[in-house]
Amino acid sequence: MRAVFNQDRLDGVALLILRFGLAWFIFVWAVNKILTPGQYQQLVRHFDGVEIATSQVIMVAAVQVALCLMVFAGIGRLFSYSALLLMHFFTVTRRWEQFLAPFEINGNGFPVNRNVVIDLAVLGAMIALVLLIRRDHLSLGGWLARRRGKWAFWM
Repeated sequence: MRAVFNQDRLDGVALLILRFGLAWFIFVWAVNKILTPGQYQQLVRHFDGVEIATSQVIMVAAVQVALCLMVFAGIGRLFSYSALLLMHFFTVTRRWEQFLAPFEINGNGFPVNRNVVIDLAVLGAMIALVLLIRRDHLSLGGWLARRRGKWAFWM
């Protein structure tokens, strides 16, 4: 019974769950960019004050989907996990003012900034995933690293 629940195995399961959850979080947003590119064009116009073409939105979404698939499989871990982290960090930095007013209520009595708190939790989880790459045993990259040597954590 002890061998079934050793710490390495538990760490691997925990990181598998974390990896799948974070990849799914970004994957849903990326696929929605493909399904409704106009919505994301409006967001870029609102936050950045620039116009982008539908093809640009779809191209960015395709890259994000590819990165999510890499994270799901756990391949190119240092690159794919860090890329997901940087993408999400960029999103967080664009909305930092909302984090300073988490209890703001609009005219209809609705808390307008409560959902942005989720972004901070996801950012923390993504940082943890990158920091724990060496413990990510239940991934293709983890398997490859074990076969190639302990310093191959980027795989």
